[in-house]
Amino acid sequence: MRLVLASSSPRRAAILRAAGYDFEIRPSGTDEWPYPGGDPGEYTRSLAEAKAAEAGDGVGEVVVGADTVVVIDGSVLGKPGDPDEAAAMLRRLSGRTHEVVTGVAVRDGTGLRSGHARTRLTLRALEEGEIRLYVATGEPLDKAGAYAYQGAAARFVTRVEGDADTVIGLPMALLRELLPPELRR
Repeated sequence: MRLVLASSSPRRAAILRAAGYDFEIRPSGTDEWPYPGGDPGEYTRSLAEAKAAEAGDGVGEVVVGADTVVVIDGSVLGKPGDPDEAAAMLRRLSGRTHEVVTGVAVRDGTGLRSGHARTRLTLRALEEGEIRLYVATGEPLDKAGAYAYQGAAARFVTRVEGDADTVIGLPMALLRELLPPELRR
């Protein structure tokens, strides 16, 4: 049975590869819709389901979709639209604890299974100069919440409560639960 990752995220691919999986990358063409309110976990789960459905029919293959958001004060932060928005997000997260929520969906010949995982993460207080320097690297521009835990922003993190893979974008414990038994490792 062929495993398909419905994402162009090199971070998700690295997590899956490190777990020993051989897979095909087939990015979904799903447009991410704006957060409508409610439970961020259900929002990410719905997006993950749409991505898994878009990337393949599940016949003879297992398709994995995922989506990640950052939640602070009841607001959902996705990917910033530009450097100014990235800097504003980092200012908002500076010195605070927030939640990272990743939805995962698995589609195969037996149907669609999905769920979400949550991890709490704390950033130290950031100085304006280091925010500007970090944003100038370009790294925050395609990351939920405008930071890469596994990248240069690792130096900003003071505490992680939960699974780091959830923050990076593919919680392996949840994925293993959703995969068919023959693919669980």
